[in-house]
Amino acid sequence: MNKNIAVLARTLSIEIVRVTEAAAVAAARLRGRGDEKAADAAAVDAMRTALNGMDIDGTVVIGEGERDEAPMLYIGEKVGTGNGPKVDIALDPLEGTTLCAKAMPNSLAVIAMAEAGSLLHAPDSYMEKIAIGGGYPAGLIDLDLPPEENVRRLAEAKGVPLSQITACVLDRPRHEHIITALRKAGCAVNLITDGDVAGIIHTANPDETGIDIYMGTGGAPEGVLAAAALRCIGGQMQGRLVIKNEEQRERMIRMGIADPTKKFAMEELASGDVMFAATGVTNGSILSGVRFERDQVITHSVVMRSATGTVRWITANHTLDKANQF
Repeated sequence: MNKNIAVLARTLSIEIVRVTEAAAVAAARLRGRGDEKAADAAAVDAMRTALNGMDIDGTVVIGEGERDEAPMLYIGEKVGTGNGPKVDIALDPLEGTTLCAKAMPNSLAVIAMAEAGSLLHAPDSYMEKIAIGGGYPAGLIDLDLPPEENVRRLAEAKGVPLSQITACVLDRPRHEHIITALRKAGCAVNLITDGDVAGIIHTANPDETGIDIYMGTGGAPEGVLAAAALRCIGGQMQGRLVIKNEEQRERMIRMGIADPTKKFAMEELASGDVMFAATGVTNGSILSGVRFERDQVITHSVVMRSATGTVRWITANHTLDKANQF
């Protein structure tokens, strides 16, 4: 990391939480209304405004789509005042749009930031993922191994029977073979409807969350964001982009991914000094959701930094008659 951004990193790691707070509050105003697009658009607008107030020369490398899909924060969009360090930004203004629209648990506003060139410039495609928390031998899990072999290795490393291992998997038809294999092996499966960033982060603290391992295919943007979080709190993760057609393969190559079939380690998805922040939109197992009171808004966030391993839990009371940020 260059000296310029190293000096500013401590400040940025706090400033980025203002970005996720703004997006979370905007989305929470539409919580439970059944309108995913409106909630997502509100979060995007609020996050873009907050980012453009930061003294950074930022480029969105993981966003919500392409330039012609406005109002999404698109891949390649420039944000910030331009009067600061060059940084890569990965973001999901509303992780779990369906969760927010239905007022279900674990909807988040999420962002990661690192020195330019540190985050994988991945397209808005799918990614195979597998992740566990920290404290295990390197290379314990592998995308190329069958699901039952990965959980067997994990159980041996933990010194517990397979019956005490719980895997988190997105509840999708494409994962039926994974779910069947895991249950046949004797471990439990925690199915989630959305929100695989939260699902992967859960593996870092299995004693609290009950989740030991995450596996399955989800969005590539969420994969990079989850890798950024694990870089800060410890863990292992692998990801591999899913290629649906030749056009998508060529697009990945144009984005700088020489081998679209490559199996990326966590450190290749998110390298350098990574800063990660998330704010709860709805109540969940990681963060409480936004709470609206008569004269204030209360938010609950987590901010992490990989260089120091610092994790800050922030409960903020935003007094509306003194600050009009929301």
